[in-house]
Amino acid sequence: MLGILQLLYRLPWLLLISAAALVVIGTLALYSASEGAWSPWAERQMLRAAIGTMLLIVVAMMPTPWLHRLSYWGLAVAVLILIALPFVGTGTGATRWIELGPFNFQPSEPAKLAVIIGLARYLSGQTPEQVQSLISYLPVMLMLGVPFGLVLIQPDLGTSFMLLMGGLAVVFAAGVPRRFLVTGALAAAAAAPILWSQLYDYQKARIMTFLNPEADVLGAGYQITQSKIALGSGGLFGKGFLQGSQSQLNYLPEKQTDFVFTMIGEEFGFVGNLTVLLIYFAILASVALTGLRCQHRFGRLVCMGISFMLFLYIFVNVGMVTGLLPVVGAPLPLISYGGTAMLTVFLALGVVVNIALHTKMQDSDFY
Repeated sequence: MLGILQLLYRLPWLLLISAAALVVIGTLALYSASEGAWSPWAERQMLRAAIGTMLLIVVAMMPTPWLHRLSYWGLAVAVLILIALPFVGTGTGATRWIELGPFNFQPSEPAKLAVIIGLARYLSGQTPEQVQSLISYLPVMLMLGVPFGLVLIQPDLGTSFMLLMGGLAVVFAAGVPRRFLVTGALAAAAAAPILWSQLYDYQKARIMTFLNPEADVLGAGYQITQSKIALGSGGLFGKGFLQGSQSQLNYLPEKQTDFVFTMIGEEFGFVGNLTVLLIYFAILASVALTGLRCQHRFGRLVCMGISFMLFLYIFVNVGMVTGLLPVVGAPLPLISYGGTAMLTVFLALGVVVNIALHTKMQDSDFY
């Protein structure tokens, strides 16, 4: 009995309660998106949330050293699936999914988490002297560059850069020397014109629409224009549940996935959007604090990487629907309709809960 109470005490309740709140908000939002019906989105979202909860529990109960030992295998499997994707995947104009019966699996989503955990294992095993050496970062470039390139050629520019930035967050948290950061930033700036020349026409159009959405209101700028109209019409307190005109009359595109934050803003106003953002802040703070309390370096790096990964999900989606970023098709964690992204977030939260339950482990316990 005492052991159970100690286990319950160590659980990150703020994280778990906040995640549950987002699932409820997302289910209600999808109920509204289907004009007051559980089918086709809300009921599937509840099923995925139930599966995700089971995954979270399984991962949370694993011995933490297992996560450490399996990290390279997880990264290897993710890379192999990405390599096979052009041959077995499906998609219109972009090969991003694998059909698994009634479900579509998007390998690039769990690859983000696999990269974070794999890099955390490698960098946590480096001595302070090795962290200062350029040679030590050659495996990092391989572990990060290969998945990034495989996702980029799908093509999926948004997801590839989110994967890259999540991995770089782990590298930064590991204490990469400032000279390497400056050199990398200069190299990225120099490569920008080359990257632009390699973009597809639709990718260039999204960026140009972001810079001037009014140039083609009925064409490339239609999505962001309708999103701004819906957000603005919501006002302070919104029009009410199931009362959003832009969403209910289907002017708002992809309201169940990319633009679900806009639909919440139209129905519940600025207060509704702010509430969602505050819940996300609670999750990010809980993950970061778990990392700071952790006494082993592997856990600290994993938590910092997952915190930044979740932040990118939120930042890119909210920035996209408000016109601050180009439209790239990023889901809103635990709210948007989408199975692979939701299950990936549940897996990530399970890893954080696992680390929270074992914060007093030492680096020596992993070797």
